[in-house]
Amino acid sequence: MISAIRFFYNLVYPLVLVVLLPTFILHMLRRGKYRHKFFQRFGLYSASVRKRIAGDRRTWVHAVSVGEVMIALRLIHAIRESDAERRFVLSTTTSTGFKVAARAKSQWLEPIYNPLDFYFCARAAVRTIRPRQLILVEAEVWPNLVCEARARGARIAMVNTRLSGRSERRYRLLRFLTAPLFNVLDLLCLQEKEDVGRWKGLGVEPQKLLVTGSIKFDEQAASRRAQRDFLPILRNLGVSEAAPVLLGGSTFEGEEEILARVLLGLRKEWPEIFLIIVPRHVERSDQIASACLKMALRVTRRMQPSGDEKPDILLVDTTGELRDWYACATVVFIGKSLTARGGQNPAEPVASGVPVVFGPLMTNFRSLTSQFLREGGAIEVADEVALQQACARLLRDSSLRSEMVKNAMRCLASHHGATQRTVAALKAMESHSSS
Repeated sequence: MISAIRFFYNLVYPLVLVVLLPTFILHMLRRGKYRHKFFQRFGLYSASVRKRIAGDRRTWVHAVSVGEVMIALRLIHAIRESDAERRFVLSTTTSTGFKVAARAKSQWLEPIYNPLDFYFCARAAVRTIRPRQLILVEAEVWPNLVCEARARGARIAMVNTRLSGRSERRYRLLRFLTAPLFNVLDLLCLQEKEDVGRWKGLGVEPQKLLVTGSIKFDEQAASRRAQRDFLPILRNLGVSEAAPVLLGGSTFEGEEEILARVLLGLRKEWPEIFLIIVPRHVERSDQIASACLKMALRVTRRMQPSGDEKPDILLVDTTGELRDWYACATVVFIGKSLTARGGQNPAEPVASGVPVVFGPLMTNFRSLTSQFLREGGAIEVADEVALQQACARLLRDSSLRSEMVKNAMRCLASHHGATQRTVAALKAMESHSSS
């Protein structure tokens, strides 16, 4: 059955890419980053990279973008704690994800771009790396990559797995295709108990399903790096210790202007309030800075500090630092929730002891945010006016901020230890395969 599915997939996949090619080209021209290590996307590697990854039976971890890469790195370091000889390839799809992965490069970890799922590309990559395990972070399963890895003897797991309503509907519609593919996997580590029945309903064999909780929500403590490196930056900008700080995390187009107007509104009561904007795509930094300047707001940038005059806004135009900046905030707004659908991880600011506010479009985190709202652990706002009102309410009441964080942390309790549970499951999977 799986052979027939791959045959059909390999007929359709190139046609889909041709249809989407204009979008890819436009995306490449707009961001200009797909040229970086371009041939790796075809399973072709330079001599130096090939020497580091070829045939050494590394564990191959695949993560799509920045958020998944951060999860992957946390899991990789946890695995290394119990197996110091383990070596890894960490693949990612996006240039921003690669940039974060590249910072962790070492003798035992090599970042690469994930190959396109053409048969020959996936085959070339798997033949080069010959992974002992293929670990897919969250829910991106590429048929050729998975089947080639299995054919080469790798054990395959999908970790931190979540199943959105949209994905479930799509998989149900194509169950005759997706069920055999998911059953090629040896293990699916699920975030929520409620998802077990849903995956069974999609035809996945029950013995492959294990609830481990979310690595993404397995937060332990506020960032020490914020205290060491980032708080001094704010002090150097003239932001006093007593000044309230509003932070917009992983913001999308339109949300930065909303936050800037909220800042102006809140100044009437808190003249010293400071805004930190961390956009989801740093390529938009020039656009964001220009929009804020038109509102007569002074903007300084993380990578390009400007002038001696005290700024109103810090624009963080770097990648991979958001979690550390959260610990500097008084109130956090979660991006991609007012002007774009999906949301971002609300657990990270909560773990830093900061209350969260978000819009109504947190679809990627609906289970957790619904629990937050039921337990009084977050505030959902419908629009800009409601956002300003919610921020004002939190800034006036420190006990409310503390109570919200406490309630949200209680919601996250079931995920504590998720990383170690996942490591144990992967170890058991490998032991079972060798027995």
